[in-house]
Amino acid sequence: MKVAVAGCCHGALDKMYETLELLQRRHNVRPDLLLCCGDFQAVRNEADLRCMAVPAKYRHMQTFYRYYSGEKKAPVLTVFIGGNHEASNHLQELPYGGWVAPNIYYLGYAGVVRFRGVRIGGISGIFKSHDYRKGHFECPPYNQQTIRSAYHVRNIEVFKLKQLKRPIDIFMSHDWPRSIYHYGNKKQLLKMKSFFRQEVESNTLGSPAASELLQHLKPTYWFSAHLHVKFAAFMQHETSSKEELPKATKFLALDKCLPHRDFLQIIDVEHDPNAGDSLEYDAEWIAILKATNSLVNVTQNSWNMPENNGLHAKWDYSVTEEAIKEVLEELNHDLKIPCNFTLTAACYDPSKPQKNMEPVHTINPQTTEFCAQFGLTDINDRIQQAKEESSGRGECEEEEEEEMDSTGSAEESSEYNTDNSGLSSFNPDEIMLDEEGGDEDLSTCSVDPSPDHPPEFSTSFSDIRVMPDSMAVSSDDATDSNNEELEKSGGSRQGEERSPTERSLKRIGADENGNSGVKKIKRRNQAIYAAEDEDKTD
Repeated sequence: MKVAVAGCCHGALDKMYETLELLQRRHNVRPDLLLCCGDFQAVRNEADLRCMAVPAKYRHMQTFYRYYSGEKKAPVLTVFIGGNHEASNHLQELPYGGWVAPNIYYLGYAGVVRFRGVRIGGISGIFKSHDYRKGHFECPPYNQQTIRSAYHVRNIEVFKLKQLKRPIDIFMSHDWPRSIYHYGNKKQLLKMKSFFRQEVESNTLGSPAASELLQHLKPTYWFSAHLHVKFAAFMQHETSSKEELPKATKFLALDKCLPHRDFLQIIDVEHDPNAGDSLEYDAEWIAILKATNSLVNVTQNSWNMPENNGLHAKWDYSVTEEAIKEVLEELNHDLKIPCNFTLTAACYDPSKPQKNMEPVHTINPQTTEFCAQFGLTDINDRIQQAKEESSGRGECEEEEEEEMDSTGSAEESSEYNTDNSGLSSFNPDEIMLDEEGGDEDLSTCSVDPSPDHPPEFSTSFSDIRVMPDSMAVSSDDATDSNNEELEKSGGSRQGEERSPTERSLKRIGADENGNSGVKKIKRRNQAIYAAEDEDKTD
């Protein structure tokens, strides 16, 4: 079957779907499935905009609300993961995944589903070391800290995914697995994104959690986004025994969704011709959720997952064939995910803007039904219970947050052998938000809708790359300095580059007055996004 893969969508659903329709008209290619690797921005109304961690100038309603309201319907089944610029309050309603609109499915904090026999997994958010070992404690209305920590990857999600034993065909993460750049055309990558050089050379670019998952899961394909550059790599995995067949992963990072960008990839994926056309639960994944349900944590307390170190009575939560069989029997061997989408918030009305709409903590009926069916903990219900208990004890939430601010950023030992010490202060994975410029005021948002007539794509068809023969990326392709894919992607990106003097300002550390380099990092990271403003004026 044909699978379309997109990078950061940034709410531009009309643009993505119109591009796919153009692909069909011009090349008679119709994808059976669309995958989006984060920054989807499922914004329903003005309150959702307040929950999106971006500077004010990037807070735009875009077009998702039209699909949420039913005005439009996605023309192709769409499955996506969360990134670091999301309506976190909306996605938080569906921690185990669910429909955000008809025909548009969110994988949850982490998840695995099946479509036509193809196993698709993913993990939402980005890695941040000082939040990695905490529970999912955040809920709207968010403050300046939780609006960002809400999208940070947690160790429990990685732990669950590491219990998978059956092969994964496709896996998605928003940020790149750390070290993946060593398996592709690193020279060309640094030519396009020279401000990555320090992290690449020190091997700190990307997520160590995603890297560990890549080595454990060894999927056939791994797709990422986040850094707004197209990059291909080919990773041959080591075998643990002579009997094990060698495995390799074809990695592809996608550019962001903008006109005249190569932001879509079409690949051919082997599938089960006898399988139905419905999105399905994965029985092994459901069994793992049941097995790990006791590990759910909704506090800010940091803790490590169980491991074989003599401190835990149980550390292996992988499931048996018998447990998987029990799940199948519970479902009467019908794994079809019910189409039970429900409106849980008012939809944006351009004729009646409500700029003062406040976000609320909502329990989604889809999650309630899912948890009841499989005997799982409703994370949002648990968070509400914890808040009520805290309120009953007379504890102040602000005091708890202040205490965590003073201790939560300290690096503590974890299951990772990788040194993550630099990530707490220097992380290329997100725009740094601070008091500078006033863009970070959570009480302001822009609700200017997208134009009713989006840009005409017929003038250029560079938005799509059709890759036959199951995405023909080989080790030679990935390391060829004349790689045409990367050259084309980089041709229009040179305007983003900084002079050597400017780049030198982006290093870590304090200046002669003792000021930290956080604001310098902010400018550095925003170089990734700077081209967006330029594109709008082209």
